[in-house]
Amino acid sequence: MKINVKKDVLSRQNREGARNRERFESTRTFTVNLMSSPGAGKTTLLEQTITALQKEFRIGVIEGDLATDRDAQRLRKLGVKTVQINTVGGCHLNAELIARELPVFDLENTNILFIENIGNLVCPSGYDLGQHRKVALLSTPEGNDKIPKYPVMFRRTDLTVVNKADLLPYVDFDVNQAKEDLRQINPEAGFLNVSAKTGAGMDDWIRWLKKEAEQCLNR
Repeated sequence: MKINVKKDVLSRQNREGARNRERFESTRTFTVNLMSSPGAGKTTLLEQTITALQKEFRIGVIEGDLATDRDAQRLRKLGVKTVQINTVGGCHLNAELIARELPVFDLENTNILFIENIGNLVCPSGYDLGQHRKVALLSTPEGNDKIPKYPVMFRRTDLTVVNKADLLPYVDFDVNQAKEDLRQINPEAGFLNVSAKTGAGMDDWIRWLKKEAEQCLNR
């Protein structure tokens, strides 16, 4: 006789993610899970985003890294509450790690919470942290193959942002092909092309954040 025993290994994390989301919604804190491979420019994008939004919104950041708090230090210089999580080898953040840090924030007075996930295009895609929106960041030096090679990541995101547009004249990256690859995998997802370094396209990113925050928190 064959007995099949099946259990969702992520059930505990999913429950914690749901609790996180309930808390974010009760405090009206719009939460974004920002994911990418290492070096795509997540922290630079956040620096420019915070600078653009902090006069209008109260912002918090949870910074995930395997080691060091160097990125967190960069963001703290902008005057925003930033908490560092070091996974010491773990390839992603999970809902329990996020939940442990939430008491540090005054969520009632935090309009937007950014979660900068570990640099990895595989592991972070499968974990619900309780965020309202998932954003995947690519950079032009990575080339065009990342969307079709890592479909799980891009299938589960609400927006793909291609960063380092200022390098397009010098690298082999086809923006139109990236759009088409995303359309084939996730036709509902948005697509933006920006340069966090020069500011090109950042207005579109800021408008997207404001629109999504309004939709999530005023429904």
